[in-house]
Amino acid sequence: MDVSEADAERIDVAIAGGGYVGLSLALALKQADPSMSVAVIDPKPMDTLGKDPRASAIAAAACRMLDQLGIWQDIKSKAQPINEMIVTDSRLRDAVRPVYLTFAGDRQAGEAFAHMVPNGVMLPALHAAAAALGVVFHAPDTARDFSTAPGRVEIHTASGKTLSARLLVAADGVKSRLRDLAGIRTVHWAYGQSGIVTTVKHERPHNGRAEEHFLPAGPFAILPLPGNRSSLVWTERTADADRLVRGDDFTFEIELERRFGHHLGKLELDGPRHAYPLGLTLAREYIRPRFALAGDAAHGIHPIAGQGLNMGFKDVAALAEVLVTARRLGQDIGAFDVLERYQTWRRFDAFQMGVVTDVLNRLFSNDIDILRGIRDFGLGLVERMPRLKTGFIREAAGFAGPAPKLLTGEPI
Repeated sequence: MDVSEADAERIDVAIAGGGYVGLSLALALKQADPSMSVAVIDPKPMDTLGKDPRASAIAAAACRMLDQLGIWQDIKSKAQPINEMIVTDSRLRDAVRPVYLTFAGDRQAGEAFAHMVPNGVMLPALHAAAAALGVVFHAPDTARDFSTAPGRVEIHTASGKTLSARLLVAADGVKSRLRDLAGIRTVHWAYGQSGIVTTVKHERPHNGRAEEHFLPAGPFAILPLPGNRSSLVWTERTADADRLVRGDDFTFEIELERRFGHHLGKLELDGPRHAYPLGLTLAREYIRPRFALAGDAAHGIHPIAGQGLNMGFKDVAALAEVLVTARRLGQDIGAFDVLERYQTWRRFDAFQMGVVTDVLNRLFSNDIDILRGIRDFGLGLVERMPRLKTGFIREAAGFAGPAPKLLTGEPI
C-alpha cells in the first residue's frame, strides 16, 4: 500500500528489533538527547519480554553501561556475580578433569568481571526505561521493507504503517531480513554444532563460580544463577543435540550428569531446553545510506568465549555516541560519512572476535592428541603468566581497547 510522505510517521531513528540491542540503543539515544524521536519495531508484544527464561552473561563494562542508563540498580539484586571461573580440558570418559586455567579473585577495581542476569528481568527493565523517556513502540509489527529517499528512509511495516526516518537501524538478529534487503553480504559457515540452553537446580551452592569444560564435541559451560541454580550452554554435534532436546527428561539428565559432574550434588532440570544451530556470520559492511546494522545482524559468533551479547552492547555504545555527537554538531545522523565512523569503530573488533572464537572452537572441539597437547600447554602458560592472564580478564570484562563512553560508565 502506497502512503504519501505527508501521511508517514516522521521520526529521527527507527530501530527494527526489540531485543537487548534495540531496546538499549533506543534508551541510550533518548537519554542522551531527549529531543531525538525514536521508534522500535518488533514482532513480539512487549508484554512478553518478562517471559524469556534464558539468562545472559553481562561483562563488567556492559554493567557500567546499564548503570549509566539507569537500570542496573533495579536488576542488580536479581543478578549473580561471577566471582571465579575455571577452565578444564578433558574427554567425556575421563574420571578426573584437570583445571588448566583459573580466574579466581581477579577483579577490575573490585567489581566482578561479569554478572549473570535473567533476560526476563533485563529486557522489561530496558523497555520500561525507554518507554518512560518517550520511545514509541510498534509491537507486534514487522519492518516489511524500506526505501531511501533524499534525506529520509521510508519503512513499511506488515501492519500497513509507514515510518519516515533519518536512519533505520537493523537489530533484527543473525538472520536479518533487512540486512539482505539492503544488499549487505555476509561471510558465513556452519559449525555442525548446536548450543543446548537450559537451567538446572543443584543441591550445593556454586559460590559464584563459572566453569567451562572443553569436551570433544564442544564446550560445556556452567554459569551461576541466584540461589542453587545454574544456566547451561552445552555445545554438541547438531544431530546429538537434536536427539537430546527431543528425548525424555531421564535420558537428558543422565547425559547432563556425565558432563556436569557430581560436585554440586543432585541435579534437576529447572526450565525448558532448546537447541540453537551454531555458526559464524560476519557482515562485510555495517552501513548503507541511512541504514546501519547492530548486534547479531552484524555479527553472529560461537558462544565459546561468551562475548556475543557484549559485542552487541559495544555496538550500542559506539553507535549511540556517534549519532548523538553528530546531532550536537548539527550533522545529519543518517549521512554516510557519519555512519562510517561507527563502522570504522566496530567492524574490525567484531571481525577479530569472530576469528578468535572460530579458531578456539576448531582447536578445542576435537579429540586429536597433538592438538590437545598444544592447547593444554597454552592454557597452562596463560595460568603461569600474570600479565597475560590479566589481559584475558580485561578482555572478558570488556575493558580491552578504546571503549565508547557508556562502557566506561560515562554519559555521552
